[in-house]
Amino acid sequence: MEKKTLVPQNVEELKAYVPGKTIAEVVEQYKPEQISKLASNENRLGRSTHIDAAVEEALKIVHDYPDPAAKKLKASVADYCQVSEDMLMFGAGSESLLAGLCRSFFLNKENIITSDATFIGIYVQAKIRGVKVKRIPLTRNFRFDVKAIANAIDKQTKMIYIANPNNPTGTYITREEFEWLLGKVPSNIIIVMDEAYYEYANRIQDYPDVLSYKRENVVVLRTFSKGYGLAGFRVGYAIASPGIIHYLMKTRLAFEPGTLGQAAALAALKDQEFLNRSTTMVEQGKKDLCAFFDKHGIKYAKSAANFVMMELPDEETATFITQKMLEKGVILRHIKGFGLPKCIRVTIGLPEEMIHFKKSLVPLIS
Repeated sequence: MEKKTLVPQNVEELKAYVPGKTIAEVVEQYKPEQISKLASNENRLGRSTHIDAAVEEALKIVHDYPDPAAKKLKASVADYCQVSEDMLMFGAGSESLLAGLCRSFFLNKENIITSDATFIGIYVQAKIRGVKVKRIPLTRNFRFDVKAIANAIDKQTKMIYIANPNNPTGTYITREEFEWLLGKVPSNIIIVMDEAYYEYANRIQDYPDVLSYKRENVVVLRTFSKGYGLAGFRVGYAIASPGIIHYLMKTRLAFEPGTLGQAAALAALKDQEFLNRSTTMVEQGKKDLCAFFDKHGIKYAKSAANFVMMELPDEETATFITQKMLEKGVILRHIKGFGLPKCIRVTIGLPEEMIHFKKSLVPLIS
């Protein structure tokens, strides 16, 4: 059978995700004296010490299938978020939940509206399902253009996707912008607010408290990967009206997240002291990094997440800096694949990692 008849065109056109280099790969190739992994927006503080014991206990039943309803975790998250349990569904990270939304709510010719240079997962999951994505340019200061998004709504629009804060730019839409958008979007269009970096942004005065609006057509996505440091366990959750959750439950993969992920997330949620240490470290790290950028005349986007996006003069400079920093053991993310070829994303790391970053970068920009 020929490939063109075996593989649908939408899958044929997909580009495979290209991850950043791992620590092991960098050590093997360049053998630097120090490694600072600042490419993937992971929690560089690590994880709560409570998690190890919880996972060890869960290992005793790992030969059995996970609880498909995640009952203990659901009860804990419902209490934490002050929502009813029938408003929650769990999955293997935010992208798994996006896949579920695309499976559940789209027919032929319907579309999603989002922005250029946002979380790649939305483009991929839509493409897999053959869903058209209308990509609205970011504003000049790398923000979602909510007015242009509203103006792009047509009869085929089924969903609006907003990453808030946005990855890879770190920018966010304000409470005022969110309220304005709510007033413009018909109730039969789902608004997905992807709050993967919620724990870093929720203290900002004009960051919208989306759940407080209690809208039937709004879906909030959150994750344990960032603030709680559980990226390797793959646990995310959707908060939505019981009606939307009802249909998402019909199309979900039955045993996400796994037993160990559920146990780790439950333990992590109980350790708010670790979360506070994580967010405090990021806030101080961002403040110091932005002061460093200001001192050296490096442009950057003001970030509400756990990373800062540098803007270099051109793509050639961004490529050069990314490679030279890699050779020095500083792993960064050149975000050409996001549609921002002049930009590099820098995760806020431990103090010693940020010192390593600064010392390695100065000779390259002097």
